[in-house]
Amino acid sequence: MATSSIFNDVIGPVMRGPSSSHSAAACRIGLLLRDLMKGDISHMSIDYDPNGSLVTTHESQGTDMGLYGGLLGWQADDHRMMDYKKHIDESGINITVNYLSYDAKHPNNYRIRIGNDTIAHTLSAISTGGGMMEVQEIDASEVCINGDYHELLIYGAELELIDKLLPALACDFKLVHKSFIELKSADPFEESLIEKIEGIPGVNNVCYLHPVLPILSRKDLEVPFLTCKDMMKLGQSQQLDLWQLAALYESQRGGITEQEVLSKMMAIVQVMRSGIAEGLKGTYYEDRILPVQSLGFKDKMDGKQLLDGGMLNTIVLNTTAMMEVKSSMGVFVAAPTAGSCGALPGAIFGAAEKLGSSDQEIVRALLAAGIMGVFISEHSTFAAEVAGCQAETGAGGSMAAAGLVTLMNGTLEQCVAAASLALQNSLGIVCDPIGNRVEAPCLGKNVMAASNALSCANMALANYEHLIPYDEVVQSMKEVGDMMAHELTCTGLGGLAATPTGKAIEAKLKEKAKYC
Repeated sequence: MATSSIFNDVIGPVMRGPSSSHSAAACRIGLLLRDLMKGDISHMSIDYDPNGSLVTTHESQGTDMGLYGGLLGWQADDHRMMDYKKHIDESGINITVNYLSYDAKHPNNYRIRIGNDTIAHTLSAISTGGGMMEVQEIDASEVCINGDYHELLIYGAELELIDKLLPALACDFKLVHKSFIELKSADPFEESLIEKIEGIPGVNNVCYLHPVLPILSRKDLEVPFLTCKDMMKLGQSQQLDLWQLAALYESQRGGITEQEVLSKMMAIVQVMRSGIAEGLKGTYYEDRILPVQSLGFKDKMDGKQLLDGGMLNTIVLNTTAMMEVKSSMGVFVAAPTAGSCGALPGAIFGAAEKLGSSDQEIVRALLAAGIMGVFISEHSTFAAEVAGCQAETGAGGSMAAAGLVTLMNGTLEQCVAAASLALQNSLGIVCDPIGNRVEAPCLGKNVMAASNALSCANMALANYEHLIPYDEVVQSMKEVGDMMAHELTCTGLGGLAATPTGKAIEAKLKEKAKYC
């Protein structure tokens, strides 16, 4: 129903945890489950299909943390997330995890049964990448719930009776399922309305599912474009820069003013800047593979003991600092994912530092990056479980390239050319996290993506030919992802994760976890 949003799908959420596909998406599923049960939960059973990614990653990549945190009512950036095990134990919720082959159609599939002493529900959902998710079934009824509406699920009544007794009931959609009636609204449902519905003859349960996304959807939603080709036509006809087209798109997508779009992105700027600053102080977390490396890099930079990289070395430093914050359970912005959260801010803030760019210029750069990510979200994927790391660091580097050209006041055509070149250079990158931790080779791939972004931005500013239109590159990325072996898409079953040393690191981490 809805189309992609910069703040929903591309730059965000603000979160903690190793993986947006696992941690943030699971948290949103958990929040919806909590609403479904009205906060009264005594037990939950989850089935993961061994043919997907979650059997091997749900503990190590933060699915458990996010899902259980959501059940407890926490948002994805809650400071209690790192102690989720203690809190879920104290809650008294009995949780069972099962590994069952049930022909799941998506690698990030959740099949859940949840209940208390008086009521139970079933729910099936998928994580679609970058913290986004879709609930596909509730109580044997097919649904499509993305968390961008206020939802009422009404059990036990006929729609005709509801319409008769509540003729003024306003909502965007009324959907009749075999188990319940679903009402979708862009506006909150008043408590008085819910009470009236509960009093309708035959109604035995009403569940209010609150939105979990920052940008909501609405009936008859329209956006000015959904392809890069159409965006460029509009931009060229109205002489708009890429960041202006991004602000126009997000304003129409979210039903908010362009000034509100700028303000929301300014808030993102502050979170990113704080994350980099926190990383440069040095971070610590028990359950991680890599030591702090940004401090040593900075010492070498300051001591002029590195090859002269100028702007590039500052970009590498910032990228490393951001990734270390993520790996220490600090707060960061998925951009477009947690696994690729370093490349975009590392490149933009590193370049901005050297250029002396203002915060307003950084906002414009991030908007430009965000709109290029919308085309990936809409026509391909950000999920490494679906298309490998080309969908994460490849996408992040492509977005960053457009943002860097924007910092240099490049043209619309140069911004798009830079994004196309960077994504072309990233096709086929596999996702093979060592030890099932989103650290290595993730850090190196983020640095590579940021370095690629800088090179491609300079190539575009020098009017290098990118040859393949951006829309076609995005489609090619999707097709390459479809060809990738299951073992190379964030399962920990191939690539560096499957080397003898990689398996030894994984075994060591598992042994260590027994005593934590």
